[in-house]
Amino acid sequence: MTVERADPGDHRRSQLLRGVLDLCLLSLIAERPRYGYEFVEALTADGLELVSEGSIYPLLARMERAGLVDSYRAASSAGGAPRKYYRLTDAGQAELSGGRGAWRAFAAAVDRTLDIGPTGGPPP
Repeated sequence: MTVERADPGDHRRSQLLRGVLDLCLLSLIAERPRYGYEFVEALTADGLELVSEGSIYPLLARMERAGLVDSYRAASSAGGAPRKYYRLTDAGQAELSGGRGAWRAFAAAVDRTLDIGPTGGPPP
């Protein structure tokens, strides 16, 4: 029996994304109100295909309880059951603004650290 091992790069990407998925969702909602599967489509289009609906809905529920987003139901354009859409609240917009600043500072610090080669200079 062969056991297939997960790609270590996927695991690392998944862990990195876990820490900022809430900011990614807030940013997508800031563009326009969205429903669950639209988040998966948008994240996949942006190269973050590791995210499933199963990981998005609990996070959206937590963000709604925290007052960062609110939701409403609207008819499906495909004629199906009404969909639950999420939109940003003022608190969510403030959280997104602060989170973007924190992410940019953190990413810059990581970039500086990763760009240091073994001799203390840039990598070869």
